[in-house]
Amino acid sequence: MSANQSSLLSISVVVPIHNEEENIPILHQQLHGELCETGREYELIFVDDGSTDSSLQKLSELSQKDEHVVVVQFRRNYGQTPAMQAGIDYASNDVVITMDGDLQNDPTDIPMMIEKIEEGYDLVHGWRKNRQDAFINRKLPSKIANHIISKTTGFPIHDLGCTLKAIRREIAQELELYGEMHRFIPILAHRRGAKCVEVVTKHHARRFGQTKYGIGRTTRVVLDLITVNFLLKYFDSPMKLFGKAGMWCFGIAVLSGLATVGMKVFGNVDMTGNPLLLQTVLSIMVSLQFLSLGIIGEICTRLYYSNSQNRHYSVRQVLRQHNNGPATLPARAA
Repeated sequence: MSANQSSLLSISVVVPIHNEEENIPILHQQLHGELCETGREYELIFVDDGSTDSSLQKLSELSQKDEHVVVVQFRRNYGQTPAMQAGIDYASNDVVITMDGDLQNDPTDIPMMIEKIEEGYDLVHGWRKNRQDAFINRKLPSKIANHIISKTTGFPIHDLGCTLKAIRREIAQELELYGEMHRFIPILAHRRGAKCVEVVTKHHARRFGQTKYGIGRTTRVVLDLITVNFLLKYFDSPMKLFGKAGMWCFGIAVLSGLATVGMKVFGNVDMTGNPLLLQTVLSIMVSLQFLSLGIIGEICTRLYYSNSQNRHYSVRQVLRQHNNGPATLPARAA
């Protein structure tokens, strides 16, 4: 590697693959040509997500011909999010580029996104402003979902579904992806303090094969949105959510109990047949359940942080007057 290459950010391109046999050779050729022109060190990480066609065979052939190609094979089909997580885990270069393997993302956008990273951003995510997909089952649900997600999370974004992203590796490897969480990467990274920016990227119609996504994924995305909102607001202190709900239920129980007693004293209403008495008992039980969930959640959070290397903060850099070697994290309390 030349001195000029060593001064440039190196690139790891992560591409989940599932039955894309026609697209693989074309995508490899496009990526190889574009990345060679940048003069940067790079690697292409293809994650075979349980393909049933000849995708794995074509990837294996590429890995034998091109030293830049790394192939990660899953034992079965796990889905796009685990495939992306595996690719990020195996990445070894400075910047991780994630993209689809269906030729709809354009590799010519990569240099522009790398330039944004060099400007000081930690994550650059694409916006398919001129999206080449069917309107009813792809574009319309995506627009609605993006609007709801943006308003719910308070994170301004036009296109969370665009897989084409550039992320600093240290940020990418801090993320824990599961379910359909790959589409929430910008929001999760922003929660970690990453500087994010959205850029307009090219988008092409699918040339070969069939799309793996449809309107049926909407339910899973909505459920993951609920999870993301919980992680953003209450992950570090779940008692703030469950304790608040428990106190509201307890307040309802007090009001119902007072109303029941008042109706008995001043109206001679039978307490045993009064539905407010049942509401009082039920509200107390629900209140205790919410408070118990809050306590259990707090204990789980403490165990999560104390028994692993996970921390509820993210350090960008450490500045000191004298450089006496690499900075180390403070020891945990016993």
